[in-house]
Amino acid sequence: MPRILVADPVAPEGIELLRTHGEVDVKLRLDPKDLISIIGEYDALVVRSETKVTADVIEAGKRLQVIGRAGVGVDNIDLDAATRKGIAVVNAPTGNTIAAAEHTIAMMMALARNIPQANESLRRGEWTRSAFTGIEVRNRVLGVIGLGKVGTEVSRRAIGLQMHVLGYDPFVSQEQANLLGIELSTLDHIFRESDFICLHTPLTESTRGLIGEKELAVMKPTVRILNVARGELIDEVALSKAVDEGRVAGAAIDVFIKEPPVDSPLLKNSKIIVTPHLGASTEEAQMEVAREVAEQVISVLQGQSARYTVNAPFVLPETQTILAPYIEAATYAGKLATQLAQGQLQTITLRYEGEIADYDTNILKAACLVGLLGPISEERVNLVNANLLATQRGLRITEQKGPAVEQYGSLVTVEMETSQGKTVTSAAHMRGETHIVQVNEYWIDIVAAGGYMLFTDHEDRPGMIGAVGTITGKHDINIGFMEVGRLSARGRATMILGLDDPLPEEVLAEINALPNVYQTSVVQL
Repeated sequence: MPRILVADPVAPEGIELLRTHGEVDVKLRLDPKDLISIIGEYDALVVRSETKVTADVIEAGKRLQVIGRAGVGVDNIDLDAATRKGIAVVNAPTGNTIAAAEHTIAMMMALARNIPQANESLRRGEWTRSAFTGIEVRNRVLGVIGLGKVGTEVSRRAIGLQMHVLGYDPFVSQEQANLLGIELSTLDHIFRESDFICLHTPLTESTRGLIGEKELAVMKPTVRILNVARGELIDEVALSKAVDEGRVAGAAIDVFIKEPPVDSPLLKNSKIIVTPHLGASTEEAQMEVAREVAEQVISVLQGQSARYTVNAPFVLPETQTILAPYIEAATYAGKLATQLAQGQLQTITLRYEGEIADYDTNILKAACLVGLLGPISEERVNLVNANLLATQRGLRITEQKGPAVEQYGSLVTVEMETSQGKTVTSAAHMRGETHIVQVNEYWIDIVAAGGYMLFTDHEDRPGMIGAVGTITGKHDINIGFMEVGRLSARGRATMILGLDDPLPEEVLAEINALPNVYQTSVVQL
């Protein structure tokens, strides 16, 4: 029988399920050296967030087939090291969904009826009923930002409370929203029209500080804000100030930028309800997470695929000499498209042209979806689960194959149709590197790499390049490369600048203010 090591506290239901399929040892709070010394005896390792599964631990796990994380985040596991060793890493992403959704609704009701404040007042011997007059949630507008698993469950419950739900998620189809009874909306519309706003998005560079001073300024003074997702999504100082000044009626916060939140300004205002990261803290959630991760571990040990594998399968280059380089090209094409596109997604078309079209391109489809969904999904997206996540969001995907295009032996193209138009990105593999070779109607050639890129859509006029360079230079932002694509002299053109540094909003505003600049976008690959 396989041997399984449980290194962190896991609900008994999960341990008992594991024992039906293997020999289980529970050894908690192991010193890193002790873990390394014994891990070679085990076929599977189950942890939560306490144990750090480093590259050294993985290297010592000579028999390891699977590492299970009883929860969602896998930041404590070296995924690259596990992938190189062919070890599957699985998690339990749905076990705490209902708990988080219910906690959001509980926080909303407590906020609407001033329950914590009334409780404290009564315990002080006061009887001031009029001071705690609340509002009904019936017929109120709830803005749900992020329609993943938790956001969807919150929406279902809010509709049951006779609320009108506005939802923002560029990667949820109109058909899916209609089935749920959600009105798809823009962020600006949600900020302006909602009576309650709740956040259910992952933390990425684009969502960090999603609600700050600018967003708070356009909200109703009666709005109430809830965050049971990630603390960094909200500017805590700006929110606290807005509540203090009466520009926001109240807030309910379960997560903080720093935890424990010793110095958070959110703790100082009685109109802000706070809880210590309790979103997943129910008996049922802990049992469900333990059971879910146990099922994933057992599947791998039995030689089957696990539904929630969070690292990509290791593919030997010699077995896929043709397709392997295009996995990265497909991912970059998807990443670029999702950051350039605007509006609500309608359809996705994936094209494979040239030599790669003669092969099974399922892995390239998955790679494109990794790039498209990775920046916006609350779950870690990889080659294993990308197709499943796309299906859950009701995305309409068309695949096409064709002959080689001009000078490219093979080409991967992502075409996104949204409510605001079409975005096209193409990538190729040349000279040992991935190249972005097309953006919309412009043919270009830039090496896909890290760092930031500024895309401008402008009229081709003398001095345009120098004007943009002057602004970035004035703000000490270094330009690593520049590429220009145009359809005709002095016509519509695009310019791509590779930047070594982030581009602050105020600098981007200066560039947007230049004559003949129609639109700018900053992307990070």
